[in-house]
Amino acid sequence: MSEISWGLWELLLQGVWVTVQLTVFSAALAAVVAFVIGLARTHRLWIVRFLSGAYFEIFRGTSALILMFWIFFVLPIGFGWQLVPMWAAVLALGLSYGAYGSEVVRGAISAVSPAQREAGIALSFSPAQQLRKIILPQAWPEMVPPFNNLLIELLKGTALVSIMGVADIAFGASLVRNATGQSAPVYTIILVMYFVLAFLLTRVMRAVERHAKAGIGKAPEKRVGLRSRLSADQVGDIARSGAAPAGGAGR
Repeated sequence: MSEISWGLWELLLQGVWVTVQLTVFSAALAAVVAFVIGLARTHRLWIVRFLSGAYFEIFRGTSALILMFWIFFVLPIGFGWQLVPMWAAVLALGLSYGAYGSEVVRGAISAVSPAQREAGIALSFSPAQQLRKIILPQAWPEMVPPFNNLLIELLKGTALVSIMGVADIAFGASLVRNATGQSAPVYTIILVMYFVLAFLLTRVMRAVERHAKAGIGKAPEKRVGLRSRLSADQVGDIARSGAAPAGGAGR
């Protein structure tokens, strides 16, 4: 590690920043895709379910790396415009992991009791109101743990972009290894970097999960009466003395 100069360390640190950007942008796109496709797969119209199911099967069954290559090299041939490697990678990762996330959304929504939907109908809620006020508030806490796993997988999947020349952690590590001729210390360092990023993401998602479940199954707060506010010793003293609490409550 002593042979790694500050300039080479800068390559690795810049790679961390690029990896963070890739993860954030791809996760944002994947979240939108997951909710749109996941909700569509529970739609009452069969054509909507068919089209969303076809998207799910296609993007789940294709390689994210090959999809990156297709977007970067093949898409310009058909449409005449080309994305920079960074955005081609974001698009490929977002579409691919969004397909996996749509199954999480579909499963969580399907797990909500049918009685909850019937309650919404009894309250004359529209389908959109049922979804917003009844179904999603109950399904959302169940989505967070699987989304946490997908987010970690997405973070690790960003290493694929180094093949396209995007200067992420893996690409920076390759340059540092070529400059120093040392593989063990360089790849040990980036293993630690990925672990630290994954650990931080997990902490954030755990906080989101606690917040999501905070109000689930929580009983309404009860009013505290005078006797409840008195300690056990005070109640015993009152009983022994035959006195009533202040304010004439015993009269």
